[in-house]
Amino acid sequence: MGTLNTLPPLILHPFADAGGPDKLVESSRASLMLQGLLPSGERTPEELDRALLEGRYCEIRMLFYVGKDLIRWIQQCLEHVERQSDLNIAGIKYQSFAAYLINNTPPAVQEKLRKWGVADYKAIFTRALGLNAILANVPRREVLADDFVRNYYRYADQMFMCRQSQNAFTDISSIGFDFEIFASGEYSRMLEREWAES
Repeated sequence: MGTLNTLPPLILHPFADAGGPDKLVESSRASLMLQGLLPSGERTPEELDRALLEGRYCEIRMLFYVGKDLIRWIQQCLEHVERQSDLNIAGIKYQSFAAYLINNTPPAVQEKLRKWGVADYKAIFTRALGLNAILANVPRREVLADDFVRNYYRYADQMFMCRQSQNAFTDISSIGFDFEIFASGEYSRMLEREWAES
């Protein structure tokens, strides 16, 4: 089926937030209005800022759950490598697979992400892992400062870099690891087909 260089599949679970897509669209429009790129109509700067913050908080929640899936995958990859004497190379750590995921994503995975409409997967994965570096659970909106919510992506990028720099780690890009990506429902259907055929 797979080789030693075939990593466990990355399975992303859907995240549904009531009104999430609408909040994201409204947040983007509010951001453009605040920058003067769209007319604001009758809305005050305070109303626009509130809409922006609601959308950004929704983004934080979604990225947090994506990060949970990415961390689960990284842990599975570490376990895979530990079980294979040929791959048990010194210095392979969490950071090795985080860097590999973002910088050496297999072409088939990139293509699937594009089909899903995910254009900037590197930023999404970086920020999802960055937020999970400090958050054990999604915090309630009221415990987050407005400035953090407004600019969370800058903080998340820095948190990712901070975690990556915590340990020296082996660059695994030359090993030629491969993996597939699935939505959780898609993966469940694939397993059901395999079980039915066996």
